[in-house]
Amino acid sequence: MRRLRILFLFLVIGSFSKPALSQTENKVYKDHIQSVRLFPLGTEVYGQLDSPVVPLGGNRPLILFFDDIAYDPEQYSAKLIHCDADWEPSQLRDNDFLTVYNEFNIQDYTYSIDTRIPYIHYKFTLPKVTKSGNYVLKVYAGRDESNVMLTRRFMVYENLFATGAAVVPPSETLNRRQNQQINAVINYSKGEVMDPASQVTVVIRQNQRWDNSKILKKPTFLNQSSKIMRFESFDGENTFRAGNEFRFVDLRFIRATGVNISSIKVDTDRIDAMANMDVPREKEPYSQYLDLNGQYLIYTNDRVSGNHEVESEYILTTFNLSIPKTPQPVYLLGSMTGWGDDVQSEMSWNEEFSVYQTTVFLKQGWYDYQYAFKTPEGEFDTFPFEGSHFETENEYEVLVYFRNLGSRYDQLVGYVYLQPNRRRL
Repeated sequence: MRRLRILFLFLVIGSFSKPALSQTENKVYKDHIQSVRLFPLGTEVYGQLDSPVVPLGGNRPLILFFDDIAYDPEQYSAKLIHCDADWEPSQLRDNDFLTVYNEFNIQDYTYSIDTRIPYIHYKFTLPKVTKSGNYVLKVYAGRDESNVMLTRRFMVYENLFATGAAVVPPSETLNRRQNQQINAVINYSKGEVMDPASQVTVVIRQNQRWDNSKILKKPTFLNQSSKIMRFESFDGENTFRAGNEFRFVDLRFIRATGVNISSIKVDTDRIDAMANMDVPREKEPYSQYLDLNGQYLIYTNDRVSGNHEVESEYILTTFNLSIPKTPQPVYLLGSMTGWGDDVQSEMSWNEEFSVYQTTVFLKQGWYDYQYAFKTPEGEFDTFPFEGSHFETENEYEVLVYFRNLGSRYDQLVGYVYLQPNRRRL
């Protein structure tokens, strides 16, 4: 009976199993796989917020966490895929970037402790690689590579090209108060660069997102004698909409309502939470406060001295947005919904209460989110709901890729992390 109730929960929030078509994106393919995180190993709980980027030969390995909503452990395996700058599989063979066989058993797992919905928490430390560049970690069941559970991107860089970057006011005056521009300068004197414009690619991403990343291939300034190239575009090529500080819900409690939670109902076999009613804030002035830049943090305050990963409860959390009904679909954005990729990201119109709602299956913790429309080009536009302010604190990453003459892969030769005026929780 209890297994049937667990299956019913997934029917309530909607099945989101996906066919394993593309295996080089951040995706979860099965509805029973939850709370997937890949980050550099750290000593603090906040380390799980860090971007999955590590130096080649570094001592801080990447670690994968995920939960399986199940009673019994599954035989999961992992494999690494080396990719070029465009995230297509490279021409490297497995033994070109690994010194061991490219299939790893995930054997480190722990059962949840006294939780209403049972789950098994898995942990996997990624092996070291011998080449820099883009990678995808693929997890599958039963040694069947076609039975994919999840895929996660990560990057390994080498400090070959000296790279500098800065967040500056946009060159375009039209949206100067709404946008942020990222300028980059690269010294490529340590590489055999014959044609910098074709051999070097610069990628900039905001808040660990790939859906709105910028790809820069043509520098605005190039000095071949000093081996310097600059990306300081005047046409908005390296400009991002600054957006607003993220909304959030505090799900660290089940015996009390956390911040921005209006009610919580605890039953013997499930927990339901209702978030506060949200309204658009595009016309409101900028307000500074702490956020996680769209990420989420697993944490419980109900068992402070315990293990947050196996003692945190799962909660069916309903989000509410009060706006008139619109022909455009409304989405809930954030790392918790795969930045709009998960089915639960799309909100439904509730005729009874005249609000948009969606229910997401979330583990106890702190979750950032925003609302957005989807444009005809398939991009998410948060401006109608959130507004945009140059003062907004965001994090940016600048990744520099280099294809050597005759090489079979793109090296990641420079990496810069930017978070000016850092105000993370």
